[in-house]
Amino acid sequence: MKENLIRSYKFNLQYVKELVCDVDENMMTKSPSKGLENHPAFTIGHLASAAALTSKYIGGPYEFDATWEKIFKRNGPGDPRYPEPNTALYPKKDELLGELTKQHKLVEDLIINLDEARLHEAAKWRFDTYMSSLGDLLLFMCVTHESMHLGQLAGWRRAMGFPSALAKL
Repeated sequence: MKENLIRSYKFNLQYVKELVCDVDENMMTKSPSKGLENHPAFTIGHLASAAALTSKYIGGPYEFDATWEKIFKRNGPGDPRYPEPNTALYPKKDELLGELTKQHKLVEDLIINLDEARLHEAAKWRFDTYMSSLGDLLLFMCVTHESMHLGQLAGWRRAMGFPSALAKL
């Protein structure tokens, strides 16, 4: 399971990079319409914050800048905040991708070194009613959660007139 998890997680990282490779810096905080408020700058930073949290869940360090945390951390569905459209409030695209890459690498290394038996341990977290083990949590955070946001970013991309990024992979 660890190998499949890491393979999917690495794919997600490549996909997010492809989703924004041709997006100009000034477009990173634009929203084409209601329902597509999660612009690229927010989405990438949010995924980096989620990866930092995943590290903590596994027993690794939580290393995420407090200023970035205020911008990118959300409490999931029901959180009333929407991403700000002000470009000046966000780090540059390269910084965002660099942080996401760094956080991904940390989580990948932790998973590689994780004793397989720990995947079956009970995990206390927001969705433990549905997914009660550490393996379930990792599958959600590394694959499902990321895929939900990458789907939003793909929708944003198409609404903004960009071609499919998935077709280039």
